[in-house]
Amino acid sequence: MNYAIIAAGEGSRLVKEGIDQPKPLVSLNGKPLIDRLVDIFLENDAESVSIIVNEEMIQVQEHLKRKKMNVPLNLVVKSTPSSMHSFYEISRFLKQGKFCLTTVDTIFKEEEFSGFIQSFIADKTYDGMMAVTEFVDDEKPLYVAVDDKMEITGFLDTPDGSEKYISGGIYCLSGNALPVLNYCLEYGIERMRNYQRELIHKGLKLRVYPFGKILDVDHAGDIIKAEQFLLSL
Repeated sequence: MNYAIIAAGEGSRLVKEGIDQPKPLVSLNGKPLIDRLVDIFLENDAESVSIIVNEEMIQVQEHLKRKKMNVPLNLVVKSTPSSMHSFYEISRFLKQGKFCLTTVDTIFKEEEFSGFIQSFIADKTYDGMMAVTEFVDDEKPLYVAVDDKMEITGFLDTPDGSEKYISGGIYCLSGNALPVLNYCLEYGIERMRNYQRELIHKGLKLRVYPFGKILDVDHAGDIIKAEQFLLSL
């Protein structure tokens, strides 16, 4: 399994709230966000880890260059206008086999993540498997509509009352998803949520994998919430 982390955002909300570290280096219980993810990936059959950071993140670049790993680390340094564009920049490292993509601030239970990865590795039916949760603590959640087989039928900005899941921001995909990414860039389709919609429009088969809780670290107060969540596991 190849893994990728989008860590190219500015973390502007954290900066405004007094956090002077770049988001990837924000620590939860003594471990930087970026290290936590990489270490979890290494414990879950990582063949490679690809990371994109923006050009201003000199500290993060130096931190990653010092990190010792027993699999290839592909570091892309480029400022991009969106997470979907960041995905495109690292997609060249993800063309072989299945991969898992996430943003740097995604917090989850490691046991659930391992089950998610093993389920996707073993699967021979779906083009993608998306982590979802019923826990809503997001300013602009993306709701995920599913059928009785837990197959994804749509992604909604506003729920119609029947959707109980929101996207957790962790995506397991096969190489079949990459031509759709190229299509989105070519035709000016922006945002990761619109890319996910395009996957459905193009006929790819996607399934959800429910997690109990997934958190994002967008605000200073989220750091405390995430630390408490991890300590409670």
